[in-house]
Amino acid sequence: MGDPIVLFFLLGVFARLVRSDLRLPEGLYDILAFYLLLAIGLKGGVELSRQPLADVAPQVAACIGLGLVIPFLLVPVLRALRFNRADSASIAGHYGSVSVVTFAVAAAYVEKQGLALEAHAALWVALMEAPGLVTAIFLARWPRQGGETTPWGQLGHDVFLGKSVLLLVGGLIIGAAVGEAGVTAMKSVFVDPFKGVLALFLLELGLVVGDRLPGIRRYGLRLVGFAVIAPIGLSLLGTGVGVALDLSVGGVAVLATLAASASYIAAPTAMRIAVAEADSALAITSALAITFPFNLLVGIPLYTRLARELVG
Repeated sequence: MGDPIVLFFLLGVFARLVRSDLRLPEGLYDILAFYLLLAIGLKGGVELSRQPLADVAPQVAACIGLGLVIPFLLVPVLRALRFNRADSASIAGHYGSVSVVTFAVAAAYVEKQGLALEAHAALWVALMEAPGLVTAIFLARWPRQGGETTPWGQLGHDVFLGKSVLLLVGGLIIGAAVGEAGVTAMKSVFVDPFKGVLALFLLELGLVVGDRLPGIRRYGLRLVGFAVIAPIGLSLLGTGVGVALDLSVGGVAVLATLAASASYIAAPTAMRIAVAEADSALAITSALAITFPFNLLVGIPLYTRLARELVG
């Protein structure tokens, strides 16, 4: 993929591999993440305000259903690969949730390809953020082991009111409330600089991935195989749902990408609270160090080509 924003990611990885002292200023990661979540939410909210509720209701149900189902599909696979119960649920939770940055790159890619994409696609991200986490926690805790209890109150607060969900959903609500006229007044802040901010964020993620690459050897080929094959399988599920919903070519490609993506922002926090006995480094290595670059470099073009074949 010759997209310049992806090249920023590769620059970050390269900098770590050659042991460069390149670092973004401390705290900039959070600022960039906050910006991207709000900007994506605002854009989706503006378009959502134009949509009759009846038109988006099937998509709402399908996205929630996708999030709920994915951990049920992945946990048996992970158990067959000899990961323990807690680690299997934790990894499945990361894949049941979604990556906002992967979504942003996929949306930019289909736009560059000149493909139509539903303008309210950011709504799909918001809907798919949390259901998979809840399912994964259920699979980790049911049947209840050794009298353990799950802190559902704290967990619900952190999942549904955590910074990523709150900023994304908050942006959607604000965008829907003020409409295009309201957001146009902030265009120079939340619209025009978006791709530049996304490029900087990918540079930082490249640095993070470069730090984690040596750790892949610790977990072996079974994790690498899962983190590459699972996204492909999940993308087929997302593609099927997108085709059934009669989405555009770009919409099918982006929904497939969301199904194939893995969270590394909301999921780690939720899993640490609910499944504390799981190896958190295992899940984040799979999601961020393997699946994320795979989707950026191989997955998104692959899912888009499949969408073209089925819909175009």
